[in-house]
Amino acid sequence: MAEVILPRASLDRFMAQFAKCGLRPFGLLYGMLFGRGFRVPAVLVAAVLVAGCAGRRPGGSASSGALADDSPERERQRVEAHAHYASAVAHEVNGDVDQALDHYVQAASNDIRNEALVLEVSRKLLQAKRAESAVELLERATKQADAPASLHARLGVAYAQLGQTDRAVNANRAAIRKEPESIVGYQNLFVLYMQARQPEQALEALDSAARLSRADVNFLISVGELYGALGAQDPNFREPARARGLAVLERAAKQPIDDPQTRLRLANAFSLLDQSERAAPVYEELLVQVDDIPVLRESVRARLAEIYLRSKDSSRAREHLEKLLESNPTDAEVYYYLGRLADQEGRFADAVEYFSKELLLSPESPGAHDRLAIAQIRNNQPGDALETLERARKRFGPTFYTEYFAGIASSMREDYTNAVQYLRAAEIIAGSRHVDQLDASFYFQLGAACERTGDYAAAERHFEKCLELRPDFPEAQNYLGYMLADRGEQLERARELIAQALKAEPENAAYLDSMGWVLFRLGQTEEALKYILNAVRLAEEEDAVLYDHLGDIYMKLGQPDKAREAWQKSLGVEDSEAVRKKLQPSRAGDSR
Repeated sequence: MAEVILPRASLDRFMAQFAKCGLRPFGLLYGMLFGRGFRVPAVLVAAVLVAGCAGRRPGGSASSGALADDSPERERQRVEAHAHYASAVAHEVNGDVDQALDHYVQAASNDIRNEALVLEVSRKLLQAKRAESAVELLERATKQADAPASLHARLGVAYAQLGQTDRAVNANRAAIRKEPESIVGYQNLFVLYMQARQPEQALEALDSAARLSRADVNFLISVGELYGALGAQDPNFREPARARGLAVLERAAKQPIDDPQTRLRLANAFSLLDQSERAAPVYEELLVQVDDIPVLRESVRARLAEIYLRSKDSSRAREHLEKLLESNPTDAEVYYYLGRLADQEGRFADAVEYFSKELLLSPESPGAHDRLAIAQIRNNQPGDALETLERARKRFGPTFYTEYFAGIASSMREDYTNAVQYLRAAEIIAGSRHVDQLDASFYFQLGAACERTGDYAAAERHFEKCLELRPDFPEAQNYLGYMLADRGEQLERARELIAQALKAEPENAAYLDSMGWVLFRLGQTEEALKYILNAVRLAEEEDAVLYDHLGDIYMKLGQPDKAREAWQKSLGVEDSEAVRKKLQPSRAGDSR
């Protein structure tokens, strides 16, 4: 018995291919933050920071800005610094960048002990690619007594921009000696070594940071993030970096964390190290903490949804995705993920609903059309699938997928003539662009459609191509074997093909029927009866072809009463003029 099968495995692969990047790491979160109208409000600055203001660096005190010095000369320098800073701002507002930078340098030079000012001016210089001026300014600043670590680290950045790697390394090591609890020196060393393709030294720098016993939680999280970056950039160091990064993050997790942003960083760092099972509970705790902060709450939910999607925890993933829809019911990407879940779980009606909404919100997406068509095919809605594919064809032009899926949908409607036309169109499109799309499943569908139209030569050719691409394809082996047997052609080849299919699936009723039929054609009627009776026993539902074959075999064996009983059962399942003729008295003794 030849079966026209719905290519489940093939459709699974196509559905995965139409995944938006299959699950992109944190792609859903990105959509939550930047794809939903989230905006950073513009702030009108009413005043500017003048040179004498005290700067506060992370973990430091406000006294690290302008150092105390009440001498007349120091006061004169501060006044000049104020004047140059004001001039710099004026030039900057007018778009005169070079003049502005010159005045910024003069301001910092007159107030060289002002950490915040020197950092600001050096940043502007580096952004403007004036690294030489930045180095000159920072070298003066770091020669001052008690120059803070931040200035040494910034000097390292300036040296690096000039390609002076050794000096950059030394400056950052000086920053670490000045303030071991500050991450900036370690970060700069890590970047320097990675840019120089020296991952061993980068790992050593991180290890030295990890050994710091007095590190606070943010320092530890930063080290963990850097371990994650190392593993991501160099596969050879992925495992050691992941293990050491995890150890550092576990230390951070043991410290009290009240700040939501810090807790979010910790969870993100666990995710970066592919530790979803550790990240998830941190995100869950954070979700309760930020329930009244919608943007952050949604970003956390998105992270959780992605974690549970990757870990195949569909129930929890669906819970968070549905919650995301409550706050934003027009998010096409959430409908996409819910559709994928429904499809994977065999809830095809739900998949159709979700993909329909995705398409409604993303009408310009070819993939959204294809996903909906696949879901409609799986939900036994071939007519709807053809309409979806026609809309895609009109909007984007014919593609391999529109024609291939239209061929499958037409076969489901038993419109085999159009099925062949669609499938041949798909073959032409793929043949000129993507030959790899013409796989075994494609040629199986084309072969089956050709067989149903009566083009047996083409059907045989396509089935042989299918088996050439995939020799262990039992459905194709059975279909071709049965087709040959039914036509009385190449019977030994037919038996060999069906035997291979039965070896893969020994209790498949359709394959057993095919073997019985080829044995009947070969004149081995007693042996054929065993296979047909076994097929009847194993069939999940009564089948007209099975009973028809059984009747023919009984008649050949000289048991007309049993033959008529079998043919009557065949007609009870499906009316057939050919079977009715067998029951006519004039047909008695005709074994077909």
